[in-house]
Amino acid sequence: MAQDYDLVIIGGGTGGYVAAIRASQLGLKTAVVEKGKLGGTCLHQGCIPSKALLRSAEIFRQAKEADKYGVSVSEPVINFLKVQERKQNIIDTLHKGVQGLMKKGKIDVYEGTGRILGPSIFSPTAGTVSVEFENGDENEMLVPKNVIIATGSKPKTLPGLKLDGDLVMSSDHALEMEELPASIVIVGGGVIGIEWASMLADFGVKVDVIEYMDRILPTEDKDVAKEMARHLKQKNITIHTGAKVAPESLRKETGIEITAEINGEQKTFSADKMLVSVGREANVANIGLENTDIVVNERGVIQVNEAYQTKESHIYAIGDVIGGMQLAHVASHEGIKAVEHMADQKPEPIRYEEIPSCVYSSPEAASVGLTETEATEKGYQVKTGKMPFTAIGKALVHGESAGFVKVIADKETDDILGIHMIGPHVTDMISEAGLAKVLDATPWEIGETIHPHPTLSEAIGEAALAVDGKQIHG
Repeated sequence: MAQDYDLVIIGGGTGGYVAAIRASQLGLKTAVVEKGKLGGTCLHQGCIPSKALLRSAEIFRQAKEADKYGVSVSEPVINFLKVQERKQNIIDTLHKGVQGLMKKGKIDVYEGTGRILGPSIFSPTAGTVSVEFENGDENEMLVPKNVIIATGSKPKTLPGLKLDGDLVMSSDHALEMEELPASIVIVGGGVIGIEWASMLADFGVKVDVIEYMDRILPTEDKDVAKEMARHLKQKNITIHTGAKVAPESLRKETGIEITAEINGEQKTFSADKMLVSVGREANVANIGLENTDIVVNERGVIQVNEAYQTKESHIYAIGDVIGGMQLAHVASHEGIKAVEHMADQKPEPIRYEEIPSCVYSSPEAASVGLTETEATEKGYQVKTGKMPFTAIGKALVHGESAGFVKVIADKETDDILGIHMIGPHVTDMISEAGLAKVLDATPWEIGETIHPHPTLSEAIGEAALAVDGKQIHG
């Protein structure tokens, strides 16, 4: 039997369920089709579980350092099964919360695989969604006025480097480890790879990071990347940049062995396990795109306009499946904008240069806007200000004074072009920088904002003042 809806969303991850809630608020009869669990990758295989593990690693590291604070404790011991249990409890709590939001919004949830059909007896245009159920029940046909594709992404691997989920893992597999390895090789020094490197090192694992580019965190400001590398090396993490892994050299027995070319020389790495963290690819297969005029471009992502409409104007796509900034908060806002567009709300387009991004390693990193290199390449004459956390009282009190805040401004207009941070709790502090970007603030305006003392946020005000040499404590 066919069910009519104003909107059917394929994918109940962060982008999908947030879009559903906004649609419900606007009075649209809405359904979500999700083949796994509501909350998607972010809740179950990404943001939340990895941050839960990072928190446990942080507590373990702090316990080992307790003597520095005048606190004597016996040698701490990791109970990794309990760490995983805590992680799962957090996921379960949030999952119940999302389920509750669906009920509150009177949003129908179909637990199955959604595929888009072409023109059929149900509709003269493509867009009917057929829901397949794992238990073999007859397919449900959903006939919507509009569709949002929010199917997300999955971990990529290198050609020829097969993931087995045990010795050679993606981040999804690593989250399910029942015990910590003694050693690991991480292929990829981007955000996910660095978060895992930091976490595992804090847990006491010997870590090697192999990165193809000439530095880790290649999308971050070069000063932040350099500072991150310095602190990771202090954790005894060995970082190899400019390294090209040879997948055909992989050998597996009780552990792994693989070769990489570094500066023209071959180097062999051995470890208990390998984590491959080389990006993510859009989930575009087996969702019925071949039944539509929707275009998947050469990067393997769905092509959309600024309103997130595909070539089929009543079918929208958001989040990782369209490429761009593969961040949960980006997918959420794209979902909201797509729904508001289909509801004739005339939403303002997202300005992607104002979206903060975060690295939840230790130390943390966070940024918004252009890096210094990007600003220079775009033709800006830049001026910068930097404030180290070593000059900030609250950072010293916390015993976490690594890093700095860096502000990049346009010499000609004084507009802020970018703000980059590395240090304690900067993923929480970045929102002030994000607001400054939205409001087109100048360094002077941030510097005039009175930051309470003692707080970590004083580093933002001081860095802004430093752009014109007016900092007090630097």
